[in-house]
Amino acid sequence: MQIPAGFYQVKKDIESHKYSLRDIMNEYLSRIESNKDLNAFTCVFEDVTSRADEVNEKILNGSSGKLAGLICSVKDVISIKGKPLTCSSGILSDFKALYSATAVERLENEDAIIIGKVNCDEFAMGSSNENSFHGPVLNPIDKTRVPGGSSGGSAVSVAADLCMISLGSETGGSIRQPASYCGITGLKVSYGRISRFGLTAFASSFDSIGVFGKEISDIASVLEVIAGYDENDSTSSEIPVDRYCSILEEDINTETFTIGIVDEYFSEGLNPEIKAGLNSLIEKLRAAGVKIKSVSLPYSKYVIQTYYILTSAEASSNLARYDGVRYGLREVNSTNLEEMYVNTRSEGFGTEVKRRIMLGTYVLSSGYYDAYYRKAQKVRRLIKSDFDRVFHEVDYILSPTTPTTAFKLKEKIDDPLSMYLNDIYTASINLAGIPAISIPAGYDSNGLPYGVQVIGKKFDESGLFKMHKLISNTINSN
Repeated sequence: MQIPAGFYQVKKDIESHKYSLRDIMNEYLSRIESNKDLNAFTCVFEDVTSRADEVNEKILNGSSGKLAGLICSVKDVISIKGKPLTCSSGILSDFKALYSATAVERLENEDAIIIGKVNCDEFAMGSSNENSFHGPVLNPIDKTRVPGGSSGGSAVSVAADLCMISLGSETGGSIRQPASYCGITGLKVSYGRISRFGLTAFASSFDSIGVFGKEISDIASVLEVIAGYDENDSTSSEIPVDRYCSILEEDINTETFTIGIVDEYFSEGLNPEIKAGLNSLIEKLRAAGVKIKSVSLPYSKYVIQTYYILTSAEASSNLARYDGVRYGLREVNSTNLEEMYVNTRSEGFGTEVKRRIMLGTYVLSSGYYDAYYRKAQKVRRLIKSDFDRVFHEVDYILSPTTPTTAFKLKEKIDDPLSMYLNDIYTASINLAGIPAISIPAGYDSNGLPYGVQVIGKKFDESGLFKMHKLISNTINSN
């Protein structure tokens, strides 16, 4: 069956008895089964059809929540009580969550249905979704290519029409990069906008939950529900949540704001086709009356080094809890406690996770703390100050999301540095704690999609929704 775009229309069609939510659910379950080769889902929940019947009845009797009719997937680093929480790692291969994340609870309280958990890079560490205990995820546009990572399963579940939206997580671009590679929209919110309670920690001062979707109205509706203060997360913000859906209905006066174009982002390393496409978009925006201004972020050249030093340090600390004692895998063929620790972690963690633990432990060690970790924290402050300064000159920043389109499977798996450079335009946003969105912008000569990234001031997600509307309308006007 043809599922309408946007869950609002699904709800209307159910109210008019055109079909039932069970019909929609069965269609998605059929699609997931026929697309198993994509390896997007780690598990599909058995109770989803009965849950669909419950929500369908609530829609018909007028007692349903704000998200009734919405079917979504959730990245397997986010807790859902009683469901598998593997983090795509062998060390948690049989673990089930003891509680639900706040974002999940808020979705379910408004009658959204979670269809299953989706694949990701192990503990969200990666840029290609090849670092998974469950195997790599394939890009539905070209199955010989990666979908991006670490939230590749989330991106593919939406891009391949296996659900309507997906919750992913971001540490340095893990929503925006796969959104770009798969040709959909990915929203990274300000640090503190969505509670991290129930999100498995990779790098706690960087991590945030975000949303993938094809329909911007669906993303806006979900953010309205899951954003906001949570007493279980001391880093969540008490700043009120805007009515993002209403903002999408407002007219945009293109002469009232200025967009900054970062000189450093359009230099060496950017695919020529992406550069030409974005330059064409910039000229169209200028012709529509938008003020365009060149700006500079001079400390951007230190982003990758700073990001990987700090996130690896936090990862080494956060992952120390996986020791075989309290939960998860325990390697029993050991003669003493220390050997059990070593064997469990050696067996349970994959190559990329081990690499980052070792790097993080190194930069936190007594002989190198000042030379690396402390210095990286100082540079992080300078990177944030760069953005603060630029946002006194412009309202938004426009940039590429990624330097290239999706690359081939295994092409960069043995070249960590090349893989890390895929985050060149995204990681700075996580260092600064500000919001950004990747919007589908076009295709290269191989038919592969790429995105344009819009960066906003902290807690100005509303502005990003306005910019999505403006840019999408500009791109689709031809």
